[in-house]
Formats: sequence, structure tokens, C-alpha cells
Amino acid sequence: MPDHLDQYTASSADWRKTLRQNNFRTRIVIAMFFLIYCGIGMLVDMYMASSFYPQASLSQLFHALITFQIFPLATTIMLIIAAVSLFVSYALYDRLMLLGTEYHEITPASARNVTEQQLYNVVEEMKIAAGLRYMPKVFIIDADYMNAFASGYSEKSAMVAITRGLMEKLNRDELQAVMAHELSHIRHLDIKLTLTASLLANLSIMVLDIFFYNAIFSGRRSSDNRSRNSLAAIILILRYLLPVISVLLLMYLSRTRELMADAGSVELMRTNQPLATALIKISDDHNRNRDRYASMYQRTPHENIRRESYIYDPMEAGIKSMTSISDIFSTHPTLEARLAALGFNKKS
Repeated sequence: MPDHLDQYTASSADWRKTLRQNNFRTRIVIAMFFLIYCGIGMLVDMYMASSFYPQASLSQLFHALITFQIFPLATTIMLIIAAVSLFVSYALYDRLMLLGTEYHEITPASARNVTEQQLYNVVEEMKIAAGLRYMPKVFIIDADYMNAFASGYSEKSAMVAITRGLMEKLNRDELQAVMAHELSHIRHLDIKLTLTASLLANLSIMVLDIFFYNAIFSGRRSSDNRSRNSLAAIILILRYLLPVISVLLLMYLSRTRELMADAGSVELMRTNQPLATALIKISDDHNRNRDRYASMYQRTPHENIRRESYIYDPMEAGIKSMTSISDIFSTHPTLEARLAALGFNKKS
């Protein structure tokens, strides 16, 4: 077994179970974001309706809205805004993902050397293994640090990007495992899911902000309206609570999809060792070059857009989580958690 795994004990990992569990968790999280978004819309509709029906209770207003006795105008408008925003985001997201980097696309005709040709071949092999109908575009980012990401809201629009540092420092099997991980993101529609969740979360907070200030400035004028006052109190509480809930859910969703992509890599590779050694190499390389890489990440614009999509979170370089509380605010599972899911546990 390679030296970088000599501190871990190997065991069999059930990648099918990992896929099932995390897929179920994803559905729960996405459903929660959708319910929160619609709930904010209904809250706004009730707040607006309370002006016209000051004697109506909260339950009466809610019943009137869900039975369309009062048309839920705010909820409908919010759903339309969400649909348009998602369409625009899907169309522009791929371009945003490469902003600020120095990159070039690899094709069979444009490969500059054997290493670049090998990269294209590896992606093509994993594309076939994953059963994808379209070959994703392949980009190389001219950077020394080791990282990679996938993008695209559908198979047809898919792309993978890999830094030159990662391409040159991994062997072929490890490179193949990383590409299998990235193509699993495409196969599982992770980009579409995370982008949808992020957009719903941001829109919910924006709408809540508008009515937060409205509730503050109109509070005194509606002191005789109990329903409106109750709704104003709920809006005030959610104004501070919802951003925290949204961040926790988004971080949890991101970690869930990373574990699913790891399991997908094992499924395509039929072995767990190449991805495990690749993850250790990437982590060790970031730790050894922490200051230099931190400077490179900071000098590259729009890295915050790519952070969640990277196979390795640059914020984790050299940082050891001391408590489980700090882990819930991370976009990626810890290295130990990912290796454990792959079947490698740290020796005591």
C-alpha cells in the first residue's frame, strides 16, 4: 500500500449506501429550501392581506390564501422571479466559473503535450464509464496549486477544469479518480442542485429584508391590527434567524454532494485507493505550500465562486477542525471524514 496510506487501516466501503443516504439527505434539504421560499412568500401575502382584513386571524388569512379566496400575489411573483433568475444563472454560470483565471481548453487537436493528451483521454474514459451522452469540455487552469472542479447545469453544458499543478503531481490512476469525482458531480446534477438552493436562499433573505424594514417603519401605524403585529414579530425574528439556517443548510448540502461524488468515483473506478491517495496528496501539498497558495488564491479574482465546487476547499489548508461545531460551517467534509467514507480510518 502506498506510503501516504500507511497511517490508515483499510476496510470495505459501501459506496451504494453512501449514494443512497446522501441522495435522500439532498432531497430533504432541497425540499426545505423550497418550503422556506414559498413560506416567505405566504408570509408576505398574509402581511399584505392583513391591511385589507384587519379583523382576520392568522389562520383565517392563511386558509384564504391556500384556497385562493385571496390570490397569493407575492408568492406567485416570487416563484416567477426565481424561475427567471435560475434561467439566467444557468446560462451564465459556466462563464463565471472561469473568470479571473488563466486557462485554455484541451481538445484532441489542441493538446500541447503528452500530459495534456492523457488528461483528455482520462476524462473521455470516465465519461464513457459514467454513461454520459456528451463529452464535457476540458480546461486547464495555469496554477501551481492542486485543485479541480466541474460545472454545467446539464450534461450538454458540462465542463471540467483542472489546475496544472494537480495534473502534473498525480499519477494516472489518481488523476482518473479525481476526474471520476468531477464527472460524478455532473452525473448527479450537483451544480444545478446547489445553484438552485443558493439562489432560493438569497432571494428569501432579500425579500425578508424588504419586509423587515417595512415592519419597522409601519409598526406604530398598525398597532390596532393583531395579525399584522404578529406577522411583523415573525418577520423580525426570521430576519436574524433565516440567514444562519440558510448557511447551515447550504454547507450541509455541499458536504453531502462531495461525499456522493467521492462514492461516485469509487463506483466508476471500482476501487477506493486512487481517490484516497489523491485526496491525501492534495491536502499535503496545500499544507506544505500554505502561505504561497493562500497568496495565489487571494490574487485570483472570483475564487469565492469556485470555492464550493473545488474538490479541495482552499480554506481548509493547514486548518485542523478542533470541534464538530466548526465542521458544520465547512463546504467540504474533513479529510478524515472523506477517507472514512472511502473505507480508510486513521490508526489510533
